[in-house]
Amino acid sequence: MVRKHPICPQRIRKIPKQFSWVDHRLVREHHIEKLSHPAGALYLFLVTVSDAQGLSYYSDPAISERLSMAPSTLEQSREELIRAGLVAHKKPLYQVLALDHHPQKRSGDPQSLGRILKQMMEVSHDRL
Repeated sequence: MVRKHPICPQRIRKIPKQFSWVDHRLVREHHIEKLSHPAGALYLFLVTVSDAQGLSYYSDPAISERLSMAPSTLEQSREELIRAGLVAHKKPLYQVLALDHHPQKRSGDPQSLGRILKQMMEVSHDRL
């Protein structure tokens, strides 16, 4: 049996006081409104298949097949969820994260700066 270890142990999700695993704050705090439809579908899938710690070993090909999602769309959706602070991913493991933690900004992280610049260029290009 494979032993799973949380990627972010400080953000293990807990069952919300309401009746479901899907935390109502996803809607109340407008997280869902910031997601594309494919990212929302991926998030719902991961919430559904994850264990009590929010962990899932579903492979990208299996997720792509289940969601009828192209691999490139899956990759973009995963990155969107990571940027939103909703999931962590360390291949082959996904972790659905608790919503009660606000991600810290890491201004010195070159990968983060590169993503921001890339997004800015895409937005600028789309407006032309």
